[in-house]
Amino acid sequence: MQSDRARLPLAFTVAAAAASLSFALATGVVAGERIPGRRLAEATAIGTITLAPAIVLLGFFGIVGLLPAVVWLAFAGAVVPVLTLERRLSYRRAFALARADLGHAIGSLATLALVGLLTAYVLFFTLRSAGTAALRASAFLSVLVISPLLFLGGALLYFDQLARVGSSPRRRRTDADVHPAVQPDRAGGPDAQVEPRPAARGQ
Repeated sequence: MQSDRARLPLAFTVAAAAASLSFALATGVVAGERIPGRRLAEATAIGTITLAPAIVLLGFFGIVGLLPAVVWLAFAGAVVPVLTLERRLSYRRAFALARADLGHAIGSLATLALVGLLTAYVLFFTLRSAGTAALRASAFLSVLVISPLLFLGGALLYFDQLARVGSSPRRRRTDADVHPAVQPDRAGGPDAQVEPRPAARGQ
């Protein structure tokens, strides 16, 4: 029993590192960019640290801790793609992306988590009842099948939030670059007066 308890933190650490690495790779796949190994290692390390509060919430509160864990990941989870694609380690940037549409971020992650859990449970019990694999192998296969969808969904959420952050400021900057003199005249406005040029000599 004590050996199992001692192995539990190690298992969570390995799982968090694997999830962070997979998330970074999924971000590169969605972006169509090959991520260098050093940046992948940095993203894996910061992702493991970021996942720690969510793992603690799930470990202590079980399914009840799922919602607080999702809220935390909605705020801080984007730090992995920020480091992977924007090449900067910034929780402030991740928080800014989350605040662009916090309800959308939380709702999307909650949907991904629920769909992932339900699909994993269905696969787990299907494999176990069919007798095609042992108990641990069934759990591993169910997680292996559903994990890519979760990470790709998280990567797509990053780009969605990125578009929400950049749309309004970019539109304001575009409008600000237009000089009032080149804007169309308002309806009913008087025409501009043109002074006559002096007649040329001999006319």
